[in-house]
Amino acid sequence: MNYKITTSLNTQRFPTALMIAFCTALVTFSPRALADPPAGQDKPTIVLVHGAFAESSSWNSVVSRLLKSGYPVVAAANPLRGVEIDSKYVSSIFQSIKGPVVAVGHSYGGSVITVAATGNSNVKALVYVAGFAPDVGESIDSISAQFTGSTLGPTLAVPVLLPDGGKDLYIQQDKFHAQFAADVPEADAKIMAATQRPVTESAIHDHAMSAAWKTIPSWFIFGTMDKNITEAAHIFMAQRAESKETVDVKGASHVVMVSHPDAVVALIKKAAASIIDAPTAKTSAQ
Repeated sequence: MNYKITTSLNTQRFPTALMIAFCTALVTFSPRALADPPAGQDKPTIVLVHGAFAESSSWNSVVSRLLKSGYPVVAAANPLRGVEIDSKYVSSIFQSIKGPVVAVGHSYGGSVITVAATGNSNVKALVYVAGFAPDVGESIDSISAQFTGSTLGPTLAVPVLLPDGGKDLYIQQDKFHAQFAADVPEADAKIMAATQRPVTESAIHDHAMSAAWKTIPSWFIFGTMDKNITEAAHIFMAQRAESKETVDVKGASHVVMVSHPDAVVALIKKAAASIIDAPTAKTSAQ
């Protein structure tokens, strides 16, 4: 078993069938040149997958830093409809990219990359940013029940009923700052609250069909003041996955990639460097 290195940082301040077809079309007609590294590019493509109550723009500060460092980057628009459909969509993105990939997942996006990376040989590293890393058969709900302390439930708004009988979940806008992004300036948190994308209630209960962290090396980073996922849950998942390095950012909220982008980028770069230095997958069985 690999030894986990923990680094602490101080705080600075539609129906399923239609959705699958739609997501497949998005991948089919997306400009692959944007995802492919330029000729001679030896850096892997970084695929960023946002979680519930967020959107691709939550990665903006991370994206700008990675691009400045010469990394090809794709910030995927996670459908947030369910683990199976979302992972199929993200898996299609992985398959459209030439060369190695570092898959990065935030929150629920962690569950998505855990399944999506399975069977995609070009995904060489996983980075969990305050992300769920479920085992086969586990769900966000079951992990949260095992490690009580999350205060997300009471902050959720009345579910929005969907035509297919499902429900969409949002965080109440007046509770978003304190619950989701306490270390982000209030004005920015208000924008995040207004632009949040909902996740289906069923997605919270969906079980992981595979666990890519059993065969692909992983890295973890989270905030010690994360109110959505407890610190104990983060530590458990990182240790179970035999994390190459685990970074706990003191005082950081659930959106550590927004409030501490430098720390997140530093860890992603370490994962990317490992692909070139030692491109060897773990050998434990699924």
